[in-house]
Amino acid sequence: MGNPSNSCVAVFKSHVEADEAVKHLQQAGFDMKKLSVVGQEYHTDEHVVGYYNAGDRMKYWGKLGAFWGGLWGFLFGAAFFWVPGIGPIAVAGPLASWIVGALEGAVVTGGLTALGAGLFSIGIPKDSIIKYETALKAGKFMLVAHGTANEVAQAKELLGSTQAEEVDEHAPRS
Repeated sequence: MGNPSNSCVAVFKSHVEADEAVKHLQQAGFDMKKLSVVGQEYHTDEHVVGYYNAGDRMKYWGKLGAFWGGLWGFLFGAAFFWVPGIGPIAVAGPLASWIVGALEGAVVTGGLTALGAGLFSIGIPKDSIIKYETALKAGKFMLVAHGTANEVAQAKELLGSTQAEEVDEHAPRS
């Protein structure tokens, strides 16, 4: 499961803004292995044509294929989940394995969804999880950066200069 660490969560209105923020972090030298992106996999008017694995990369055909495909090129791990109340979401980055770890460890308790359990496992508080899930339900995108206090402070500063609607920093639970 996830290791509680410092984290920074930014919420974006669109995949375009989220993509720009990922590129901004990458250009600044932020470790892409410590970044996850979460968003609705598709809306009712968008249809997924298919997915396939190509070595260590996941390929996707669909309306947001270029966005997700670009992320899977350099973020570690990818997964798709059906989250009750939100619908299908795509997760690129280490958060995908944290969600799976929470599911395998039967951590999904206390009314948390699989996504919520993954976020909770890395130290994000329940009230913030509800806020982030509400944003995803509204079609927004989340970036989650994690690491040392200094790495997260750097990510927060960088994300603060993007088009993020909000940028929150979370310390691990003691």
